[in-house]
Amino acid sequence: MPTVEQNKSAWDGGYHWDDRGDEWSKPWGGTAMQWYGVILPRIHRFLDAGRILEIACGCGRWTQYLLPRCRSYVAVDLSAACIETCKRRFAGKAGIEYYVNDGKSLDMIADHSVDFVFSFDSLVHADKSVLQAYIGQFNRILTEDGVAFLHHSNLGRYRLRYIRSRHVKALKPVLVWLGILEDDLHWRDWSVRAEDVRQMVESAGLKCLVQETVNWRTRRTLNDCFTTLGRKSRAQEGCLSSENRDYMNEAEHLFRLSRLYTDTGR
Repeated sequence: MPTVEQNKSAWDGGYHWDDRGDEWSKPWGGTAMQWYGVILPRIHRFLDAGRILEIACGCGRWTQYLLPRCRSYVAVDLSAACIETCKRRFAGKAGIEYYVNDGKSLDMIADHSVDFVFSFDSLVHADKSVLQAYIGQFNRILTEDGVAFLHHSNLGRYRLRYIRSRHVKALKPVLVWLGILEDDLHWRDWSVRAEDVRQMVESAGLKCLVQETVNWRTRRTLNDCFTTLGRKSRAQEGCLSSENRDYMNEAEHLFRLSRLYTDTGR
């Protein structure tokens, strides 16, 4: 599983960041298409927000879309290189705070000051201890109506399947062909499952509102999860759950649209 130290090594000097993370949006037709076609439909009801906290902001791939949707914005990342890139990229824009943290702490965030916590395509590389640390601080930092939207791993759900497959290595190509195993699991953490995160939310005195597991660049494996959470005072009863095995169909559709309309805005 990727540790905090491994993540820091990977993203704070190990990775080139030449494209500022936009390269990971190519299957969706680009960063803008992924934002408007995938992310915004899932979070639009929480925007505009007074104060947004983005955990693991990277080089500002989503920051550019969050900034116009809030009065103030806080960027937190364990990579000093990423924070410096964001400072240069968004220089001159008011109402932004930047912090380099240890990969777990939100001590720099004031009590009950955040209306919306957001993290996408970053915490998928975080293990249980990191997610538990972050979620455990949300009760303190969220406002009364505050909400968090977290993209994290669900690969722990398949851990035993892959452990057992080691004993039948000769069959792996067949199992991959059948879609039972995957060639590439995209450096997701093996310790995290959707139900683990739901329990973390409840243990933190908060309420899990929605959990959507998705096949992120896989055929059948629901290796990722989007968890939306808020305070227990929210009227919604129970946690709405969805297994979205058509997630990559969204990517294919958006990619086709991006190619179709590439030149129409010029």
